[in-house]
Amino acid sequence: MRSGPISQHMKLKQLTITFLTFCVAAFSGMKAAEAASFSVLADGLDNAGGLSFGPDGGLYVTEAGTGGNGACVPPPSGQGDSLCYGTSGAVSKIENGKTKRVLTGLSSLALPDGTGAAGPRDIKFDATGKPYVLVGYAADPAFRDRNLGNTDLGKIITPDFKTNSWTSVADLAKYELANNPDGDNLGSNPLGLLIDGNKLVAVDAGANDLLSVKSDGSNLQAITAFPQQILSNPVFPPSGSPSNEPNQVPSQDEPTTSEFATQAVPSGVAQGPDGAYYISQFTGFPFPEDGANIYRIGADGQPTIYADGLTQLTDLEFDSAGNLYALQYANQPAWKGDVDGSLIKIAPDGTRTTILSGNGLESPSALTIGPDGAIYITNRGDRPGQGQVLRIENTKSVPEPNSALGGLLMLGALGVHRFRKIRATKPLSGKEFQPNHSASQQA
Repeated sequence: MRSGPISQHMKLKQLTITFLTFCVAAFSGMKAAEAASFSVLADGLDNAGGLSFGPDGGLYVTEAGTGGNGACVPPPSGQGDSLCYGTSGAVSKIENGKTKRVLTGLSSLALPDGTGAAGPRDIKFDATGKPYVLVGYAADPAFRDRNLGNTDLGKIITPDFKTNSWTSVADLAKYELANNPDGDNLGSNPLGLLIDGNKLVAVDAGANDLLSVKSDGSNLQAITAFPQQILSNPVFPPSGSPSNEPNQVPSQDEPTTSEFATQAVPSGVAQGPDGAYYISQFTGFPFPEDGANIYRIGADGQPTIYADGLTQLTDLEFDSAGNLYALQYANQPAWKGDVDGSLIKIAPDGTRTTILSGNGLESPSALTIGPDGAIYITNRGDRPGQGQVLRIENTKSVPEPNSALGGLLMLGALGVHRFRKIRATKPLSGKEFQPNHSASQQA
């Protein structure tokens, strides 16, 4: 471990295994912006996460739950409230204007007020219609089995909605404990899932890596680990800022450091028209504005920057024309008291367009593109009882200047025709980096 300015905040770097959910309870009064409109398809969800259309045309959304009164594990920094276990995680289905929980009793871990939840975080269906659910964890994996016993936290499971049962496929948290691919502090919080043929591909925000495993649970391995970033003259929260994590707020207004090492915190994964994997980055504390990247992982397994200058990304998705949609949890560090988010479109030629910003889009957690071509988003995904599913409508967009986009023109040249289009289902009604050994409370 290095000494000096970079290492004096080592504890702070462990705070992004989960995202900044506590901000919601501490702040109110969101700024609105001129943007597209949306309709609300579902409301009242508990820490809503990933969503996906099933083979039956229904829209399925994960709920991380609110934890419970069971055993607890310490937060990543070792200070602040513990995260306690319950079985309040769920999967809900939206169809014909109605929302119904179709899978209940799933593992959930949360702070006493139900925020900071880890539990079901994403859902995807394979080519046969078989569902897979990714379950987060948001803590040091060394504590999981020791403190909580046998749970599904930090795993991929496959459920049977008819019998309200499920089977474990792969244990990502255990893999982090045994292998620690990024070589830094232990932590696991799987957030995003992708199905690529007979492979399940997942990002672990706590472990800072991209993993793959065969759908039968064999050959679990890390594809790549994401490096730390060194921030120059970082901006930290002022002393006295509300936080569940004492170590997240400095004891003086400006820490005496000109450099700070922060975690990558990969948050979502999508497959591009070129077959490569594209990864959204949330970034670790202090969540620098314009400091988030979208990485491309090609056949060599090395992460290169595809797009930069973004802020606190939670998810991304390609449409059938090769446009990439990126979702910002907040347009500035959420500790500033504003969690207005944005939906940004990046065309194959690099043109960026803001589709929606503010106007009710608050701390969104995930998106999907439906068989009808519309964009669906989980909104207010960091709070219990207030999560929503939105359908974006009447799009009004504002073109933005291009940023440094590595590989965009190349992607377009590879041809959109190679993109695997979404399977038709019944529409709803209503600079390159090498992995290194340098080490996340999610939102």
